[in-house]
Amino acid sequence: MSIRLPRGTQDILPEDAVVWQHIEKVAKDVCQSYHFEEIRTPIFEHTEVFTRGVGDTTDIVQKEMYTFKDRGDRSLTLRPEGTASVVRSYVEHKLYGEANALTKLFYTGPMFRYERPQAGRMRQFVQFGVEALGSANPHLDAEVLALLIDICNRLGLVNLKLVINSLGDKESRDRHRQALIDHFAPSINEFCSDCQTRLDKNPLRILDCKKDREHLLMETAPAILDFLNEESRTYFENLKQTLDQLGISYEVDATLVRGLDYYNHTAFELMSTAPGFGAITTLCGGGRYNGLVQEFGGPETPGIGFAFSIERFILAMKAEGVALPERPQLDAYIVALGEEANQRAAVLLHELRKDGYRVDKDYMGKKMKAQFKTADRNGATCTIIIGEDELANEQAVIRHMDSGEQKTVSLHSVAVELRESIKGGAGL
Repeated sequence: MSIRLPRGTQDILPEDAVVWQHIEKVAKDVCQSYHFEEIRTPIFEHTEVFTRGVGDTTDIVQKEMYTFKDRGDRSLTLRPEGTASVVRSYVEHKLYGEANALTKLFYTGPMFRYERPQAGRMRQFVQFGVEALGSANPHLDAEVLALLIDICNRLGLVNLKLVINSLGDKESRDRHRQALIDHFAPSINEFCSDCQTRLDKNPLRILDCKKDREHLLMETAPAILDFLNEESRTYFENLKQTLDQLGISYEVDATLVRGLDYYNHTAFELMSTAPGFGAITTLCGGGRYNGLVQEFGGPETPGIGFAFSIERFILAMKAEGVALPERPQLDAYIVALGEEANQRAAVLLHELRKDGYRVDKDYMGKKMKAQFKTADRNGATCTIIIGEDELANEQAVIRHMDSGEQKTVSLHSVAVELRESIKGGAGL
């Protein structure tokens, strides 16, 4: 029997993990500077969390969820996205308890969707997202977009295009919904079965169909911007004005709808314009969801958020030629000769690690020459040599790997001398 990775999953090996850690750290640091706090939710939820929260007319719910029954015959689903879980937690733990409070959250973790694997799109992928709940203010929408751009810029991504749209409030969407039905109904039999089902349930989803995107009626479909009422139009204008003041470039695309049912007002996507990035250019998507908290039994609470997969960001960074971080190198490698020296090396290793050094030693019984090769292979700045003579005199030899220069020091002062050796380089 061959035991291999399930299709659509991946092993992230040590040399790659440092890139993931770098992206996650940068994103978390930016979020914390914007006063967003971390939340962690379960990898699986009751299926209803997603059928209600994501929308039962979406491709995610209809085609892509990993759903199963547990031993209590309860229907559970591996989370396909993060927002529904965050809002469920927000309601369940009454994070809205403080009057007029704004709750700003970020999360990261694996998500699961059964779709055709391709570059940057896996069946298990890692998503980073933010949610801001409690305010229906276009300035908050602009802040969320500024946060996203800030993360990208700090990661070295500059070839970006931000596309925004307004889906309006309920009144605006209802008017647009009827216009879409009138537009598509006469020729709906020319569309896929999914679109035929969506015509009555949620005609906006037709605009997001991948199969019928080239149909002529798609080009002439009524645009939501033509159906915005005064309140929705003012909200969108205020958002654009704030983005202009912040110096954030954007394009308005009246066909942008997003793939989840809970969006209203602001919707956006961030795309990579880097040459060679690929046909699917979307890096991140998000928007406002002013009715989602009520769907989970909470009070009327506006919210806005976005999410991106780390896999897509790595592809974009490579396409732009961003220098990716490498595995951290060792400060020192202890070369010990003989059993007694190895015992003393174990103690020294423990002491140096408590002082914050990245250090290691041999556990394979290698000879001296092989230990030096291991130190070099692991990029050690220095080696700390302990042999019989050194041990007898309570000393060690610190050798700088680049220059080859070395000096003998007391075993009790290795930590201090190592710091100077690392800083001083060849000047030992």
